Amino acid sequence: MVLVVSLATFALAAASPFDPLEAYLGGSGDGFTEAERGALRETLGLNQHWFTAWWQWLTHALTGDLGYSRSFHEPVAQVLSERLGWTALLGVSGSIVAVLLSAALGIAAGLRAGGLADRLISAFAVVLYAVPPFIVALGAVLLFAVTLRWAPAAGLSDPGEAITAASTARHLFLPALVLGLSQVPPLALGLREAITSAAAGDAVRGARARGLPWRIVNRRHVLPMAAAPFFALVGGRLPELLVGATVVETVFAWPGLGDAVVNSARALDFPLLAVVIVLTVTLVVLGNLAADVAAAVVDPRIEADG
Repeated sequence: MVLVVSLATFALAAASPFDPLEAYLGGSGDGFTEAERGALRETLGLNQHWFTAWWQWLTHALTGDLGYSRSFHEPVAQVLSERLGWTALLGVSGSIVAVLLSAALGIAAGLRAGGLADRLISAFAVVLYAVPPFIVALGAVLLFAVTLRWAPAAGLSDPGEAITAASTARHLFLPALVLGLSQVPPLALGLREAITSAAAGDAVRGARARGLPWRIVNRRHVLPMAAAPFFALVGGRLPELLVGATVVETVFAWPGLGDAVVNSARALDFPLLAVVIVLTVTLVVLGNLAADVAAAVVDPRIEADG
């Protein structure tokens, strides 16, 4: 899969109408002669066929050399080392927010299907789902940073302040909240649907026929049965979470890979673009595996049925 994804990245980037040399030169390209441009293309390897460039990148990557980023003018490994940790921190924090909020709202709506709580939560989720993440981010900045002054608006620390764990936690609050909120609607509604489906199943009807109260039935049967599709949905939302992280990092000036993704795409920075996409696909696969494991832990019947 990694080979196919990286190969497709180079092929699609090569098919782009944009010239990577112009992106590399920026606004200073007019001062170069055609001979100088040709020499620079030779130096940067831009005159290679895309398959040759991919094969060269792959053979070097297998030895630990991820290549040189034209958009950042530094090795790709250095770009990753400077930014990957911050993106991971934001992604994990946003995922925790999304799972906790979705679980609370989905359970409240699912266990009271058709009631007032269900209608209010479902309406809230539908409205939130229709709002673009960057609008939610701007609204959060206006409310929490500008009006209430509960949290900083951007960056990792205030001007003149050293980056510490405390400053990072304060500045992480809004980006993590917005990223988590962007995933709440589908997760909460999905959990609600899973709970209502489980409540209508034969196991629940049998438990009720034996005289067990709803409190016991919900805890022993309904919620464990609904956990499996919920965790599967969490794993399936990882691509959207990573896309949302790019938007959130841009709005909140968070120094993660979001800016690197945008710059590498604009500059047709093949080495950096390929590494970021391969890394993203790997994380999605691992995330889905983790979701399957979590579902099996919560409801052991999944493993038994398999």
